[in-house]
Amino acid sequence: MRKPVREAVRLIAISGCLTLLLSVLAGCGSEKPDAAFPAVIDDLPVVTAAAEDWPWWRGPMRDNVAAADQDPPLVWSETENVLWQADLPGSGHATPCIHGDRIFLASADKEQETIWINCFDRDSGDPLWQTVVYSGPMAKIHGDNSYASATAACDGERVFFPYQTDREVRMTAVDLDGTVVWDEAVTTFGSIQGYSASPVLYKSALIVSTDGTKANKVTALHRGTGQVVWQILRPEDDESYASPLVAHVAGRDQLVIIGPNKTRAYDPNSGELFWECDGPAKYTTATIAFDSEKIYATGGYPQKALLAIRADGSGDVTDTHLAWKSDKKAGYVPSPLLGDGLIYAVADRGLMRCYDAASGQVVWEEDLNAPFYSSPVLVGDRVYLFDRKGKGYVFKAGREFELLAENSLPDGVFATPVICGSRIYLRTLGDFYCLGTP
Repeated sequence: MRKPVREAVRLIAISGCLTLLLSVLAGCGSEKPDAAFPAVIDDLPVVTAAAEDWPWWRGPMRDNVAAADQDPPLVWSETENVLWQADLPGSGHATPCIHGDRIFLASADKEQETIWINCFDRDSGDPLWQTVVYSGPMAKIHGDNSYASATAACDGERVFFPYQTDREVRMTAVDLDGTVVWDEAVTTFGSIQGYSASPVLYKSALIVSTDGTKANKVTALHRGTGQVVWQILRPEDDESYASPLVAHVAGRDQLVIIGPNKTRAYDPNSGELFWECDGPAKYTTATIAFDSEKIYATGGYPQKALLAIRADGSGDVTDTHLAWKSDKKAGYVPSPLLGDGLIYAVADRGLMRCYDAASGQVVWEEDLNAPFYSSPVLVGDRVYLFDRKGKGYVFKAGREFELLAENSLPDGVFATPVICGSRIYLRTLGDFYCLGTP
């Protein structure tokens, strides 16, 4: 189902592209928001998340920290502490999106040339509905990627999911019963690896990053209508696969994206560039971690580093606001996790490290001898982490490494787990599990 873009939006988009082109030719900065789009950013209620939900990528507070007052299991297997198990059509690496009594999870099948959003009952795992959001030619992607790698976002009324066709990235919005409310083109898109960036909600907008082999953009869409609120053309055409994130840092809301080549922060109200810092790598995949004053960015390829950047600057802050930079053992795909002044980060090949967030000093490191794509999640004084072979690790948060448990499932894990209500909602390469103590 490929829904055509409304003619009015098409004309606006064409006008916007011409405006951007003319501004670049005139010598203006390419990261200025396009004035051709109406600035409707705050006409809808601000979306807040309940502590017991996980309605978007990185959880309620966008930091992969689950509510501390819960007790997910330490032990599980294919049969032990499995509250329910659900079959998914096709494949995908998206993290579950959980709102109220429902779970939303995207999947896709290359042979059927179809992308779905699936809805499950949160308590029982029973399938409630399945909606086809796209049916048609599929783009070429990396073998480790999927056509459903972006995590959906829910504002309490609608579920939003970006997906890649053979020629563009589109955004679909379905209501909680699975009916498509709108489906709009974001931009033309090409990529060697394929699309994976999850959207972020901010005020009335839904912000999505599209860094590929064509003109890179960041676009804010109105979540009620799908109309463009603002859009910027990024200054580089190198690929990056990182998801954007809005955080309140250094006294202001900042939209931060790692890569390509630089870490950048924008005003989420308008798309105006706040600051940029060189690094950590040309190609990046991870999402930032943050505290009240700094953001932490990891990458990537061919360089590797973990950066701590003070977020109160403007313009190029490479020489003025880089608080510290780690060595070349940093990770690429998994996102770092911050808790109680410590950063937990796992490299793709299994080196798990704990850093002091203030100084960047390595507090401890442990080689887990396994490949990783999934990101760690903090629950109270425990960190949960899954490797690509299906093994799950639980270790104690703190300044000394203490492994509490190791458990295995029959299929590998690429997706990051969701932990809420003392349950672990985990998508493997084969099934969808709800793990908990009966």
